[in-house]
Amino acid sequence: MKIGGLDRNFSETIKVRIIVFTLFMAASFSFLILRLWYLQVIKSDELKLQAENNRIRMVPLKAYRGKIFDRNGREIINNRPSFNLSIIPEYIKDLDRILSLIASRVKVDTEKIKRDIKNDFTPFQSIIIKKDISRDEVAFIEEHSLDLPGVFLEIEPMRDYLYGDTGSHIFGYLGEITKTQLEGLKVSDYRLGDFIGQYGVEKRYESILKGKRGSKYVEVDAVGRELKVFKQVDPDFGYNLYLTIDIEIQKEAERLFEGKNGAVVAIDPRDGSILAMVSKPSFDPNMFAGGVPKEYWSNIINDAYKPLQNRAIQGQYPPGSVFKIVTAAAGHEESVITADTTIDCPGYFILGKKSYRCWRKGGHGRMNLRNAIIQSCDVYFYTVGFRLGIDRLSRYAFGFGLGSPTDIDIEGEKAGLIPTEEWKESAKGETWIPGETISASIGQGFNLVTPIQMANMMAAVANGGTLYKPKIIFGAEAADKKLIEDEDSKIKGRLLVSQKTLDIIKDALHGVVSDPRGTGRASSIKGIEVAGKTGTAQVIRMAEMEDKNNDEEIPYEFRDHAWFVAFAPYENPMIAVVVLVEHGGHGGSAAAPIAGKLIKSYIEKESRIQEVEGSSENKPLNP
Repeated sequence: MKIGGLDRNFSETIKVRIIVFTLFMAASFSFLILRLWYLQVIKSDELKLQAENNRIRMVPLKAYRGKIFDRNGREIINNRPSFNLSIIPEYIKDLDRILSLIASRVKVDTEKIKRDIKNDFTPFQSIIIKKDISRDEVAFIEEHSLDLPGVFLEIEPMRDYLYGDTGSHIFGYLGEITKTQLEGLKVSDYRLGDFIGQYGVEKRYESILKGKRGSKYVEVDAVGRELKVFKQVDPDFGYNLYLTIDIEIQKEAERLFEGKNGAVVAIDPRDGSILAMVSKPSFDPNMFAGGVPKEYWSNIINDAYKPLQNRAIQGQYPPGSVFKIVTAAAGHEESVITADTTIDCPGYFILGKKSYRCWRKGGHGRMNLRNAIIQSCDVYFYTVGFRLGIDRLSRYAFGFGLGSPTDIDIEGEKAGLIPTEEWKESAKGETWIPGETISASIGQGFNLVTPIQMANMMAAVANGGTLYKPKIIFGAEAADKKLIEDEDSKIKGRLLVSQKTLDIIKDALHGVVSDPRGTGRASSIKGIEVAGKTGTAQVIRMAEMEDKNNDEEIPYEFRDHAWFVAFAPYENPMIAVVVLVEHGGHGGSAAAPIAGKLIKSYIEKESRIQEVEGSSENKPLNP
């Protein structure tokens, strides 16, 4: 009985186990069937796409930016191929090992790379860890490709500024697009990591230069290596841009200005085309092309002389004696003087209890208008300014294009300042006093102008009174040579003076250079008639500085700014030039020689071209 009972219990136990096992197997198969159904039916499209992504990868192809040429078709800026080191995180199992191997030969910031992967992660998208790596670094990556799964090289175009820092403030530079900029370009072809114009022409004409990215679809293996290209959509090239700049004259202006701070602007008075524009100190835009090094950027932004400032359009300075052109024109037009009016200069001008000195301590004696301009007599213009009053004087200054932007076609231009009684009341809450008019009449006091304003003013005097909108851009063309933009010369207005007044002033400006007593004799050129005006703009009035024997005894930051404005040839002007040397001292000695040499170089160059072409016209290249 006992044995039989044990058999029954054993049999029952076996049955239970078989039932449990059967139920377990049924449940397992049911789960597998349901899972297969879920994956093959519900998730089939998504999984199919993931599987395809594991096999096919889309690689974006960066567009080539349009090239930039000068007025004569000489290439200034183009693109060169560069290698970027990139990774796709999904293909990397041991990121620390991979980055350690890369860092053994390639200078990279591994911690920053990890942060970028964490912050900018997008499935199966490449992340650039270093741009424009060297040939040795390329060779190292290629040699260790089997040890670097998910690491690869991408070739992309990089901006190449062929003349280094020459014209850097005109051309500008590229910089990596920021998240803020990207958010502001919601409908765009940009992505994080792309480079965009950040300054100068590169920024102003970004939409024309940028082009459109392409793409290619490639088969990759398990570690992300490309096996085969299935499809490729080539990028569209950006439009080429033609400038009014003459790069040879630009180079010459930079050479003449070497070792100085300030600005040079050369302009064609016949249509407002900028021939050269120098701002010093400058910077090398090639340093920005692949991402500016931290040390270089730190040096630039901490430089006391602000090399990123375009002094030609952003520097605001007292105009000094160059402003006497305006005072003379206003006085003659308002009939407070004639060309024959003489004023005695004893070396000072008395107003109330205050004495205003002339630059020549012994005085100039009796001066008419022409001689006063030639010798830059302060007392003569003190008198004219006092007779005019500040508001009449300011009205003519505005009419000469001072105190407001010229609307040149690059960004960042400053307006300068021409004071009026209303301005002082509004800005300072004070009443205008007559002594301030005395200072304003010779370009001191509150007056502030930019070099581009002065150049444009001189161009208008040279061409008979037409104020043009200065332009740096001539036009742009596509690869099919179709001109898409050709901005005609725009006239902003005319000088508020009669032809008679203008002729008197032009004759006197010719005397500034040609007369033995002229302050601009240092700009004279054999065989070329030049007209000009010197200016010495006081930076700070310090009584203890007035007794110094020469500028070398005065601290640099307290020395006067040196101006010279000119045009030539006198009878048929082809070029107007302004030179401003910061803390350069006297315009006649520091600025005039630079202007004279630049004018000579340009006119001789144009004469040679005309001889070859047999033409008397000077026109920019028509793409």
